[in-house]
Amino acid sequence: MGPDDGGHGGRIAIVGAGLAGCLLAVLLGRRGVEVTVYERRPDPRVAGAERGRSINLAISARGLAALEQVGLRDQSLKQALPMHGRMVHPRGGDPNFQPYSADGERHINSISRAELNRSLLETAEATPGVTLVFSRRVTGVDTKAGALLLEDADGRPSTEPADVILAGDGAYSAVRDSLRPDGETDFLEHGYKELTVPPRDGEFALDPDALHIWPRGTSMMIALPNLDRSFTCTLFWKKSDFAALDSPGKVTSYFAEHYPDVAGLIPDLVDDYQRNPVGSLVTVRCWPWVRYGDGAIVALLGDAAHAIVPFFGQGANCAFEDCIEIDRCLAETDGHWPRALSLYQERRKANTDAIAEMALDNFIEMRDRVSSPVYRAKQFATHALERRLAGRYVSRYELVSFSTIPYAEIPSRIRRQNRVLALAVVGAGTALGLGLRALIPRVRRHRRGR
Repeated sequence: MGPDDGGHGGRIAIVGAGLAGCLLAVLLGRRGVEVTVYERRPDPRVAGAERGRSINLAISARGLAALEQVGLRDQSLKQALPMHGRMVHPRGGDPNFQPYSADGERHINSISRAELNRSLLETAEATPGVTLVFSRRVTGVDTKAGALLLEDADGRPSTEPADVILAGDGAYSAVRDSLRPDGETDFLEHGYKELTVPPRDGEFALDPDALHIWPRGTSMMIALPNLDRSFTCTLFWKKSDFAALDSPGKVTSYFAEHYPDVAGLIPDLVDDYQRNPVGSLVTVRCWPWVRYGDGAIVALLGDAAHAIVPFFGQGANCAFEDCIEIDRCLAETDGHWPRALSLYQERRKANTDAIAEMALDNFIEMRDRVSSPVYRAKQFATHALERRLAGRYVSRYELVSFSTIPYAEIPSRIRRQNRVLALAVVGAGTALGLGLRALIPRVRRHRRGR
C-alpha cells in the first residue's frame, strides 16, 4: 500500500493509551472513524500511576491549542497550576525569580501526567467509535499480513487484524523496533529520579508560582507544584552519581551539602531516593515514520517517532501537535490514509528535529547558565527589547512556549532578529560617529575664536 493507493480506512488501531494515543483516538472518533486503542498497562484509572515515573508536564500554548480542539482545555487548566517563571536556587546564594515573559503575565502550566491522561482516557472512552483495550502489549506488527502482534498479561501471544496502525507506544516503541527505520537513539549520560516535597502545615513549602531550579553545573534538581500543595522534584544527575549514594547517610549528607534549602522539606528523602527508579533521558531520531505494507500502513507518532529530553517542557505539547496534524491531513485528503500519513510525516519531521536540538541546549541553560549574573543581565536586556519592539523582537522561549509557530521556523527567526538588531546597533554607532566628526571642526573653530 503506497501513498497514492486507494485507502479510506478499514480497521484502525492505535498502539498506546498515553497522552498522544488518547488524544488521537478522540480526534478520529469525532471524525467518524472507528478505532481500537491497545495499551500494555492495566487501566491506570484503576491500577494507579507507576511510582516515580511522572516528570510533571509543563503544558503551554501548543498543548492547550490541541486540548481546545477536543473540549478539554478549560478542564485541564482547572487541574493545573500556573508558573510565571523560574525560581533559581544558586549554590550559596539567595533564590532569584526569572519571569518567562517580558510582561510577566504569561505562564506555563504544571499538571500531573496521570491526571491529564485520566481526562483523555475518559474522553476517549465516551467518544462513539473508540474502544479501549488494556493489558494487551503490542510486540510488533506484520505489515504484509495487516496484523498487530500482541501478548496478554500472562504472556500468551495473539494477533489482531489492522489496516492502519498508529503507534504512540513511547520512546522504546515495540512497533518502531519491528519496522527498523533508519536513525539513532541517543542516551544522555544523565538519568532522572523523582522525590516529593509534601505540604508544610497544609500549605506549599515553596513558592507555587514558579518552576524551581537548583543548578549545579553538570547536574540539577527541579520542582513543580501540584494541586495537593506538594511539589514533584526531579533530580537530573549523571547515572554514576545516583549509584554513588548507596547508603542513607550518604543521601542525607549529600542533600544537606548541595540542596540545603530543600533537604529539610523532604521527610521521606531516603525512602524516596532508595525506592524510586532512575529513568533514562533519550532522544530518538528516525526516518521514515510511515511504512506502507501490502496489508497495512503503519505510522509512528509522539515519542515513538521523535522522543526528546524534557528540558523545554515540550514533549507532550509536541506529541499533541502530531495528533492535530494527522487529523488536519485526513481532512485535506478526504480521509485517504496513505496520502494523509505521507503529508503528516513530511510536515512534522523538521519541526521535531528542531525542538529536539533546542531541548538539549536548554538542559545546559538550566543546569548551568541560569545562575550566572551574565545570563541574568542578558535576560533582562532581552525582555527590555521585547517590550520596546513588541511583536518584532521575541525571545526563543516565548516562541516555543507561548506561540504555535512551527518549531522549525524559530531558529531562523531568532537569527533574523539578531541580524536586524546588530545592523541597527552598527547603524546607530555609525550615525553617532558621523555626528561627532561633524561636531569636532565646529568645536575647534569655537576654541580658536576664543
